Amino acid sequence: MAISAGSGGGDDKPMADINTTPLVDVMLVLLIIFLIAVPVVVQTIELNLPKVPFEPTTTKPENVSLSINSGADGSCQVYWNMTKVNSDELLNRAVAKLKKDIEKAGGIANMTAEDLPEVHIRGDINTPWRCIGGTIYTMQLAGFPKVGFISQPDPGSIRVQRL
Repeated sequence: MAISAGSGGGDDKPMADINTTPLVDVMLVLLIIFLIAVPVVVQTIELNLPKVPFEPTTTKPENVSLSINSGADGSCQVYWNMTKVNSDELLNRAVAKLKKDIEKAGGIANMTAEDLPEVHIRGDINTPWRCIGGTIYTMQLAGFPKVGFISQPDPGSIRVQRL
């Protein structure tokens, strides 16, 4: 460390300069560590994935969020947000929601396809297709033109074939 209490001459004032060399040394060491560590963390493997157009999900407050799973007895359980509904309640709620949104916009003439609410379905992996298909049918019967799925793949579910 370099700090000087004064110069050798008759000047009794302490030196006010700070030695920045240790700070620069620490920063250079950290820079070298990050340059070495980043390529180790970021590894890429070339994969040939299906060519599917990707559209990001825009969450609007008017969208309907449904969660579907099957009960222990094999029955279908549909949840509108966090409320469990049966098929009749689902249809009634969906029709009421769509009517409310159309009235809020001032009528169907004032709405475009982008203004209509969407249905986002989260289906459990062990849910029978009849539960999900029935929900899609019910929502389309109510008048919702856009029905989409929200999914999340398991981490580590991608298998890499090594040569």
